[in-house]
Amino acid sequence: MEPEKSSSGSRGKPIRCRAAVSRKPGEPLVMEEIIVAPPMPHEVRIRIICTSLCHSDIIFWKMKDFPGIFPRILGHEAIGIVESVGEDVNEVTEGDTVIPTFMSQCGECADCRSTKSNLCTKLPFKVSPFMPRYETSRFTDLNGEVLYHFLFVSSFTEYTVVDIAHVTKIDPAVTPSRACLLGCGISTGVGAAWRTANVEEGSTVAIFGLGSIGLAVAEGARLCGATRIIGVDVNQQKFEIGKKFGLTDFVDPANCENKSVSQVIIEMTGGGADYCFECVGLASLVQEAYACCRKGWGKTVVLGVDKPASLVSLPSQEILHGGKNLMGSLFGGLKPKSDIPLLLNRYMDKELQLDEFVTHEVRFEDINKAFDLLIEGQCLRCVISMCNE
Repeated sequence: MEPEKSSSGSRGKPIRCRAAVSRKPGEPLVMEEIIVAPPMPHEVRIRIICTSLCHSDIIFWKMKDFPGIFPRILGHEAIGIVESVGEDVNEVTEGDTVIPTFMSQCGECADCRSTKSNLCTKLPFKVSPFMPRYETSRFTDLNGEVLYHFLFVSSFTEYTVVDIAHVTKIDPAVTPSRACLLGCGISTGVGAAWRTANVEEGSTVAIFGLGSIGLAVAEGARLCGATRIIGVDVNQQKFEIGKKFGLTDFVDPANCENKSVSQVIIEMTGGGADYCFECVGLASLVQEAYACCRKGWGKTVVLGVDKPASLVSLPSQEILHGGKNLMGSLFGGLKPKSDIPLLLNRYMDKELQLDEFVTHEVRFEDINKAFDLLIEGQCLRCVISMCNE
């Protein structure tokens, strides 16, 4: 079957389009034409409008061993238009505006029906190179070689195929270059403060690592009414940036004299922060965050992605005597289909800040520049536009 060049009359047929393919670990992405198969049952084919670059993309782009796998189409923060749907898809139809997410929400399992969890049991999160239900790819290059998927989204392509459990329909009126940010990073940070920690009005928050996720935690804590938001980072410039998102205090680990960061925060807060967030992905920082979390009711939330074999060591007596909570937060504890529209409403109502996270915008052809900017620490979020206009 000859692939269609565009979406015109393409329903049920393969589509030929451009993609930025990651061929080898750490090497620039290659812009090439690929074939995108039609959606299978429970799947949706989406025309990507714009996508953003997240640190997780960079981690897996550099990864030489499994779950790093090549050739692959990376990208997982995006917004697009439904081009066609497979069988048994009733939630969306052709022309709908949607945000694909790495988190699923099947709506049927015990976890999806519960308010206590966002971890779908039917389609659990994993770093798979394939579609979640079929363990097969929808991408091939022009030589017929399989191109692997990334986090069930793969947005560095003009067209992608996503399972309906990973698709959230949104209001088409929202600016695409801002809405796409809610596909991962900003949702994760805001959600961690809002849903996972349930930060209370008047509380004290400490955030370890002020990248996009850490700043999004600050934004979430600000929205929840936290009185004091302490940022911890080795880059002092992050304090000025963080003030936009509610940061009130800053700790540079290099300027703590002979004290640990946790000791400094305990002294600053008179006993420890009510809520601590680890946003870097270092076991040592999880321990520091837990150490400066207030006894009795403090919560430490882990958001950073560490190496798979990393272990966190905590004194058992401290756990017993401290009465603190230590918890993980995947996608900020958010249920994508129900919570992303709520966050977009708050953005439209000028409560939630999204514009401030976008520091750069590039065309699809210049996607490797976005990688350079993020690696060099020059940007928070770089939005990549798929349009030529």
